Amino acid sequence: MGPVIELHKADRVDEGATRDENSTSLRMSLLLVTAAVLGPMAVAAAMIPWRARLTPADGALVLVVVIVAVATSGRRGAAAVCAVSAGLAFDVFLTRPYGSLRIARGSDVTTEVLLLIVGLAVGDLAARGRRHRTAARDGRRTVRALHSLTELSASGHGPRDVADQAEYQLRSLLALRDCTFTRADPGLAARVLPDGEVRLHSAIWSTEDLGLPRRGVDLPVRGAGVVLAHFVLVPAPGARASRDQLAVAVAIADQVGAALAAVPTRASAGTRR
Repeated sequence: MGPVIELHKADRVDEGATRDENSTSLRMSLLLVTAAVLGPMAVAAAMIPWRARLTPADGALVLVVVIVAVATSGRRGAAAVCAVSAGLAFDVFLTRPYGSLRIARGSDVTTEVLLLIVGLAVGDLAARGRRHRTAARDGRRTVRALHSLTELSASGHGPRDVADQAEYQLRSLLALRDCTFTRADPGLAARVLPDGEVRLHSAIWSTEDLGLPRRGVDLPVRGAGVVLAHFVLVPAPGARASRDQLAVAVAIADQVGAALAAVPTRASAGTRR
């Protein structure tokens, strides 16, 4: 197998920065939920001076605009909360008897039901759009990552350089706290399988629900049909990984394996020359 290769841990994910990002994400989520709850109420209350001249349908359309504004965040839950809040605001502020949850006219009941249906549908469409944008962004990132590794290997860089770049790509792809490349078997209970699943002992670990196992995961580096090395993946707290992301991680590791397997060939070719 040769000597153990330990690469330096460049560009580590800083734990303080990770905590700051999580805190910022939490604050943004709270602000979004607050806007989803209070936004329709505030807009409906602002229409009180004109509600005698506005038809209920007109008021409902204004509230739909508020729902669309919240739905542009791509958060289905926030859009659903906004739709429910808009329905309550429409009921309390814009339908008779005012200030009550009762609705006197059947047509207003129909308008409120339609408002809820439209609001939920808009939220669902926004969430789908966000997933499609995320998938497209991840696809571009995957292509760039694999291309950078292929270029390094094709331009004559050694396995150390390729593995060093792979560490960086793996940390970015999987939000890792640490990533180490070694030729020695780390002896971890969790291992990434070639199809992107993670096996912990004899069971399959649900990384989308539970994230990567905290004690670390072995990502084998395969080349010429055998395991030549390993990446030890240590996840950041709370980070989850999809099966597709792990399949990309396997492809990154395979690029390193191809670079390792090519070393003897290059050496022998140099001897022949």
